[in-house]
Amino acid sequence: MHRRQPLPRLWLMTDERQGETLWRALERLPRGSGVVFRHYRLQPKDRRRLFRRVKAIADKRRLLLLLAGSPHEARAWGADGSHGRSGSKPARGNLRSASAHDAREIRAAERSGASLIFLSPVFSTRSHPGAAPLGRVRFGLLAGQTGLPVIALGGMDAKRARSLAAFGIHGWAAIDAWSA
Repeated sequence: MHRRQPLPRLWLMTDERQGETLWRALERLPRGSGVVFRHYRLQPKDRRRLFRRVKAIADKRRLLLLLAGSPHEARAWGADGSHGRSGSKPARGNLRSASAHDAREIRAAERSGASLIFLSPVFSTRSHPGAAPLGRVRFGLLAGQTGLPVIALGGMDAKRARSLAAFGIHGWAAIDAWSA
């Protein structure tokens, strides 16, 4: 399942609100980037059908594709790994990512066997309207609390990612930056 490629530094988080801009976002991602397929609100049959379409593009463009769900579900669907903190640990060699918003969630991600952490929201984001952003300083303090690669998420774009480089981020993820 996990392809032998470097851990991506650029990521797309899929979301229902992308609609048809999802396809443009997938084409804009550089080869070797990562995709976390979420689309939580779709009916299971529709979610699986959309995943297959995204997977065909990911395979063609050599994008690493993680499925938000359990490691078992990710294997069954042919994903390169899973996203989330399900009760089961990923199989040896399989990638798992987790999101974290505070130190407690960072510890939980580490215990779950995560290979990388999406730390958010760094800045205000349309995905979570009204959520208080971490800001640069708090983000940096939290990112420094783990030895896992940290992917900055929340209101991110290339310019903002460069502003976080001093905190040792591995990369950044977005929805809107790729879909616009």
